[in-house]
Amino acid sequence: MDLGLSDKIALVTGAYRGTGVGVAHALAAEGATVLVQEHEPGQAGPTVDAIVAAGGRAHVVTGDIRTEAGAGALEADVRARVPRVDIVINNYGVPEGSDWDGSDTESWHGSYEHNVVSAVRITQAFLPDMRAQLWGRVVFVSTVGATRPGDRIPEYYAAKGALPSITVSLAKHLAGTGITVNCVSPGVIATAEVVDGATRRLGREGGGTDWPAVEQEILRRMPNPTGRVPRPEDVGRFVAFVVSEPAWHLNGAHLRFDGGSTEVVT
Repeated sequence: MDLGLSDKIALVTGAYRGTGVGVAHALAAEGATVLVQEHEPGQAGPTVDAIVAAGGRAHVVTGDIRTEAGAGALEADVRARVPRVDIVINNYGVPEGSDWDGSDTESWHGSYEHNVVSAVRITQAFLPDMRAQLWGRVVFVSTVGATRPGDRIPEYYAAKGALPSITVSLAKHLAGTGITVNCVSPGVIATAEVVDGATRRLGREGGGTDWPAVEQEILRRMPNPTGRVPRPEDVGRFVAFVVSEPAWHLNGAHLRFDGGSTEVVT
């Protein structure tokens, strides 16, 4: 299937690590030019180098989107490199916070700033490009915890839980513009951090540390009905479809990419 992304320009925030790397690679493999956002110089270079080495098109763009000034710097860097942005993947987020006894006003405001306001800043900056083209895609990346929050880091789950609501509101606002807005909420993913944690636990217990053993260790703590753990590139391929031309009628949706671990009907 041709996803219709070969002439598109996509900005992926936080694409220098974790899931964002998988999303950046998947979009580049479909022919999109990918802008890999970093907060500080030097973070995104390896991602861009790997995409280019694989025959894709990518650029590093720099700016700390957690602040107004940093978001402005990022927009200026983007404008200097490409004529427009067609796709915004608001991937950046931080599972930060404490607990109900230790959280305070600062931690609540901080988590909302990093996980919600940063995404809104970037979306608002590039919506005019999409309106001018009568085509655009916006994706907010949330988490399975938006539907199934835990009792720790409540600041993070509350902030991520706002993204599905923002998605529906913005989709309605952009009705008839050719721009779609969706929210993708992954479950556990085999990022380097998750794999490393499971490997270390197995090592302490004297177990094997090959991928089948590591995968089962991850699933022991966070099971799902598929019995498998996706890698960042699996999430990337799903996101690539969400922003594709064939998915033009997919809009205002909260899409849980969690293997069925969330026990809800809708």
